[in-house]
Amino acid sequence: MDLLIVEDSTKMRNAIRKMFKPYFENIYECDNGISAVTEYELKKPDWVFMDIKMEKMDGITATREITGQFPYARVIIVTGYDDDDFRKEAESNGAVGYVLKENLNEIFKIANIKK
Repeated sequence: MDLLIVEDSTKMRNAIRKMFKPYFENIYECDNGISAVTEYELKKPDWVFMDIKMEKMDGITATREITGQFPYARVIIVTGYDDDDFRKEAESNGAVGYVLKENLNEIFKIANIKK
């Protein structure tokens, strides 16, 4: 399986990569939504872990762009914002899950990844 991590914080990208490296064959990384859309088109990873607040293009917009072109894309929003409006917006734009950065272990359940 392949993973695309989209996160503007290098520290958080590194933490996510370290946590999920044993479960993915290839891990790709981007720091903004525009790069995420391009990288998805090129690599077509099995999963995308997408931040919301980023420069150039936010994660909700990037999710909409990716799932609009690739309806089978599986995007999980990974954010620090515990906000019902963001959750609804993420879901309506194609995200299959919404996880707070403080609860990264929830991704294993959503993505059905066996530890």
